Amino acid sequence: MNKYTQIFIFPAMLISINMACTQQKTDTNDAVKPLYTTEPVQFDSDDPAIWINPVDSSKSLIIGTDKDENGGLYVFDLKGKIIKDKTIKGLKRPNNVDIAYGLLLGSKKTDIAVTTERMTHKLRIYSLPDMKPLDNGGVPVYEGEKGEMYRDLMGIAMYTSPKGEIYAIAGRKTGPKDGSYLWQYLLEDDGTGHIKATLKRKFGNYSGKKEIESIAVDNEMGYIYYSDEQFGVRKYYADPAKGNKELALFAKEGFTEDNEGISIYKTTDTTGYILVSDQSANHFKVYSREGVKNKNDHQLITSIKVSTNQSDGSDIYSKPLNADFKHGIFVAMSDNKTFQYYRWEDLAGKLLKVN
Repeated sequence: MNKYTQIFIFPAMLISINMACTQQKTDTNDAVKPLYTTEPVQFDSDDPAIWINPVDSSKSLIIGTDKDENGGLYVFDLKGKIIKDKTIKGLKRPNNVDIAYGLLLGSKKTDIAVTTERMTHKLRIYSLPDMKPLDNGGVPVYEGEKGEMYRDLMGIAMYTSPKGEIYAIAGRKTGPKDGSYLWQYLLEDDGTGHIKATLKRKFGNYSGKKEIESIAVDNEMGYIYYSDEQFGVRKYYADPAKGNKELALFAKEGFTEDNEGISIYKTTDTTGYILVSDQSANHFKVYSREGVKNKNDHQLITSIKVSTNQSDGSDIYSKPLNADFKHGIFVAMSDNKTFQYYRWEDLAGKLLKVN
């Protein structure tokens, strides 16, 4: 073992992984296979989010976008079956989706699914698990922007502060290079049981190479990560009060084309992995969550070949769900209109071979 060694404990499972990762190590074996593949959406699958049922985790849901001008927000069970009475149709090119828990509406805490509706420049927000609209027809964002496609929504990530405040960080097709690409909104009850969004900050560097779509939040550690496609992954504080300094820029090398979907597997509140889609290679590159030399030194551990094709959206959950997913679930979009469900231990098996 080299000095960067980390211990990962799952229920009834202990894995020791060498993290002396000064250069890329690629698994050349066969692709990891999903346990389930969802029923197909109608047009174009793009991004999933995982909602955990707080009463019975085996009844948790996967929400996925169908990206089309007559698209939808599909709801699946843990075997990939579409739940038709929860699925939302007729959305105007929904792109990405994310989940937040416990937004106070009136006197009731409500879990929400938030998706970006690109053609209307609005956030669409639904209660979970019943998928009832809470947005009074949509919440407009990036108001006042005049640049071409500066309001065309793409990525979305939700941040819950230690005080329980819930924020939406929205991305767009393109934007300025002056450090204000992403806009962050506080979500609150508007007094009628619907949700309003108040702009709290503009932040985020942009290379101008392609676009920024994938955004992920690490709630426990208080960070935002986003993929500046064909350039790298950028890291910022999630709390607007902590300022707009860029903390890290990593995942800059070794990608076939785009660096895309970001997911964070948490072994503890402060340790784990950051998975980034190497979209055109059908791999997910794995980086240290807590850093190696310091908390912003997110070195590459390995690259895992998967069965998705051109995956640009993913989500992960790090705790037991049911008998199928005893150590967590990884959900990734594939370009055949589906989402694929992976057992974490199948991915972790590839990580063992780094040693």
